[in-house]
Amino acid sequence: MLRAMRAASNTITFETYIYWRGDIADQFADVLAEKARAGVSVKVLLDWVGSIPMDEGLIQKMRTAGVEVVRFRPVKWNTIDRINNRTHRKLLIADGRIGFTGGVGIGDEWNGDARTPAEWRDTHYQLEGPAVSELQAAFAEHWIEATGELLMGDRYFPALAPIGDFDAQVVVSSTHQRNVMHLMLMTAFASAERNIRIGTPYFVPDAITRSQLLEARKRGVEIEIIVPGAKTDARVVRNASRYFWGELLRAGVRIHEFEPTMYHSKVVIVDGIWTSVGSTNIDERALRLNDEANINFHDRRFAQRQIELFEADLKRSTLYTLARWEQRTFTEKLSDWLASLLRSQV
Repeated sequence: MLRAMRAASNTITFETYIYWRGDIADQFADVLAEKARAGVSVKVLLDWVGSIPMDEGLIQKMRTAGVEVVRFRPVKWNTIDRINNRTHRKLLIADGRIGFTGGVGIGDEWNGDARTPAEWRDTHYQLEGPAVSELQAAFAEHWIEATGELLMGDRYFPALAPIGDFDAQVVVSSTHQRNVMHLMLMTAFASAERNIRIGTPYFVPDAITRSQLLEARKRGVEIEIIVPGAKTDARVVRNASRYFWGELLRAGVRIHEFEPTMYHSKVVIVDGIWTSVGSTNIDERALRLNDEANINFHDRRFAQRQIELFEADLKRSTLYTLARWEQRTFTEKLSDWLASLLRSQV
């Protein structure tokens, strides 16, 4: 991402939920400021809630250099009704030609590859070709809401010839079409014939999701799910998730807890041919409240590469058994139940 920004000569558009403190946060601010001083149009859209931990000095540095930094949906008296509707999208587009999306936020937690407990396990994707225009359109949708400025023309949307031979589909969920991502995933689960693989840091499935997974098991579909283990940044989410595991485990769904560090990768693979990656978690916040962006591939080669990554993560995970779920202590069961009451918010 830093290389792509340094190479940009025309525009950089960047939208993220998480922008924290630390070395990588400083590096991003420095590069964005440097490119703005060089005459590149640099537009940065930060979710108001997700960027609360950010060092305000970094924002000032960027703005002084000419970077347009905007906080998305700041909480004010006249926006209180939308405080729950955050942008969770993670988009970076350089010159309208190179795009990035996935699970990575701007923080030192992502400056590695799960080699130590301090480094989170995540996956991010670099794209070229016409799909990049769709990522740019997703950014432009939020930019016009936040600023009133319409991004258009060759500067932001250059003509892009196909590169490579993967077919891709960009899917975004927005305030006015909140259930798009939910419908997409439920359709994929309902279509599964052989297997479903899910990797997600926040797995709090609603009734429809649980129903689709259970129906898939009745059809004989094998289901593997990877979630964080004890090393998690959101213990209440882990508890809320675990409350719903009983019926899934009884049906033969295999749930694995990633052990080395926080697991933050977001991937769904169906039948070894359809893959969806991006910012979306399998929880009510992602599927009903947040604005998200995913990219889908209908390609066995791409799916196979993601399966290889998934299988490597499985080797570093522990299977959570039905017996273990049933043997939780009274305190664990109580905390899981209490956390489940907050499932629409966590």
